[in-house]
Order: sequence, then structure tokens, then C-alpha cells
Amino acid sequence: MLIRRLLLENWRNFQRVDVPIAPRAFLVGPNASGKSNLLDAIRFLRDLAAVGGGLQDAVARRGGASSIRSLAARRYSDVRILVEVDDNNGDPWEYSVTFNQDRQRRPQVKSETVRRGARTILDRPSKEDEADPARLTQTFLEQVNVNRDFRDLVTFFSSIRYLHVIPHLIREPDRWRSTENDPFGSDLLEVIATTNERTKLSRLRRIQEALRVAVPQLKELELHRDEKGRPHLRGKYEHWRPQGAWQSEQEFSDGTLRLLGLLWAVLEGSGPLLLEEPELSLHSDVIRYLPQLLARVQQRSGRQLILSTHSRDLLLDRGIGLNEVLVLDPSSEGTSVQPASTFSEIVDLLDGGIPVADAVIPRTRPRHPEQLSFFAD
Repeated sequence: MLIRRLLLENWRNFQRVDVPIAPRAFLVGPNASGKSNLLDAIRFLRDLAAVGGGLQDAVARRGGASSIRSLAARRYSDVRILVEVDDNNGDPWEYSVTFNQDRQRRPQVKSETVRRGARTILDRPSKEDEADPARLTQTFLEQVNVNRDFRDLVTFFSSIRYLHVIPHLIREPDRWRSTENDPFGSDLLEVIATTNERTKLSRLRRIQEALRVAVPQLKELELHRDEKGRPHLRGKYEHWRPQGAWQSEQEFSDGTLRLLGLLWAVLEGSGPLLLEEPELSLHSDVIRYLPQLLARVQQRSGRQLILSTHSRDLLLDRGIGLNEVLVLDPSSEGTSVQPASTFSEIVDLLDGGIPVADAVIPRTRPRHPEQLSFFAD
């Protein structure tokens, strides 16, 4: 299953956006334009559907409805998310939820719909909701006793994974209160350690082969537990000593840990994978081959990959199509989002032989970055 369309109203930076989402999508835009917030809207669907989640928890994680609501909102203050999902087995799904807050500042569903093709499966609020407003503090997406007719959609939303590895959290997970399914990587070693042994060894072998390219001196990679039962990764590095030397994740570079986390993530699931600036801490020549790596993952698994980036090197890949690039453009009325293929000047540049990176990245630059050089004056 793949997300084919995303509509947002009054979500964070976006007063209203309605864009197609390709199986592999690259979000580009200036700092603070809303790349992370667009990814978070998709992640919000996961939080609604995940076990132990739901509307109250998902909104609270983001500081409440008033924090989610766009500053560009006018009279219409409800927040809305709509997605179209294609499962290649019939008519596409459409899920929409609109919410606000009640007088007690609790999140409240204003409307919730599920459609399959032309057929409406769910349409709230119902008469029962109107008779008992407390029902509107929950979506039907999160209630197993009422979501049977669209359980496939619930399962799909639950499979969404967001990843933005912070190396310090891998090195010191106890200090940062490691949590299950942590998108910032504090539980990465535990996830690897608790994976089925055969699957774990197979994945680590493939990751080891990839890391050897980016980290030439790394010859072996393995996982073990210390005397307290805590998992650790260690790598054997080749140097002047005949037997080499072992280092734990404590000594791994930021780039090694980020790449390791990325490689594990693309191998471990089948649902949409949301990546936040995967180029961070990596050498430019490694970054240039990330799109090809992700394309091969898609060929094997069919997994959807949606990532934000500032990197020119990443967008130099000639295999990236303009329909895969979403350009974010901030303004006083909120950020707009459009496929790069809708900009005639970008299309003309590509027709003239200019790579996607050089046609798109200039649109994301701040107007006067040279003024930073005067900071100390």
C-alpha cells in the first residue's frame, strides 16, 4: 500500500496544501519551511492507529490542538488531514479526520470519514456521536471494536516509520530514557538484539558490506550483550596491528551510526519510511548514492520512502524524476507545496541538461545568506 495524495488544512506551517505523493518523494525547501511538519502529518496517522496511541495521545505529543493549528488560520480553525491510499488490489482508500478542541481543551473529532472508491464506509459524526459527545474524543481508527471494515487501513497506518537518528542517543540510551519505537534511535541496539537470530545475522551481513564502502577500514560488524545484558555493536577496524582492533558504538563516528541506523530501517519494515535529512554527517560521495540505494530497496520491497533534504549531492542522481520532488515555499500566508514538475522554469532547465539539484536547490536558498558574515560587526 502507498500514500498517493496528502491534503492538509491548518496543519502547522500549512494553511492548505493538496499534493500527490510519489512512491519515492524528496521534500526540499528553506529552513523552517515545514519539511519536518509535513513528515509529521503522516506520522500523526501512525500515532492515531498505533496500539496505545489514539487522538488524545497524538495531539498531546504535539503540544495540543492550539500548537498544531496553523498560525495562518483565519475563521476556519479546524485541523484536517486527508490521505488517499492505493493498495493495488482494488479501489483506493480515502481517510479524512478533522479535529479541534472542546471547552476543556480536549481534542475533539469534528468529522471522520473512510471511503473505498465511491463507497462510504464511515461518516462521522453520527447520531450516536451527537447524543454522546464524549465519543468524539476518539477516532474510530483507534477502536478495534468498530474499525473492522477498514482494518487494512489501520494496519497500514500502524506500519509507518519515522527515523531521524541522533548518534548520542545510541551511545547513551539510558541517559536519554530509551523508549520503544523511538524515532531518534535510542532503542536501535535493543531492536537489533531482539530481532529473530537468522534475520538479524542476515541484515547485519548486508549492512556490514555497505558500511565497508563508506568506512573502508571496517572489516567486521557484530552485536553482543555485556555482563548486564545490555546490547552493544562492535566493529573490527583494520590498521597497523596484524589482528586489527575492535571498537564499540561508543567509538563509532556520527556518520557511521547514522548510516547504520538508516540501513537497518530500510531493511526492517514494509510500510512508508519517513527520513529526516539522511545526508547528515555523511561524505558527499556517499550521499550521491543514497537515491540509488533507496531505489533498489523499493524494487525489492515496494516500500514507500519519503525524505526531507537540503543536500545538492543527494539530488544529483539522474534517476530522480521531477514528480518525485516536492518544493516547499513559505510565505506570510503559510507554506505552499508543489511538485517540481509544475514549475515551468525547472522543467526548462532540465530540458537544457541541468540536473535536478541545480534546478531545484537554488529555489530553497535564503535571500541574503551573505549577511551572516557580518554577524560579529
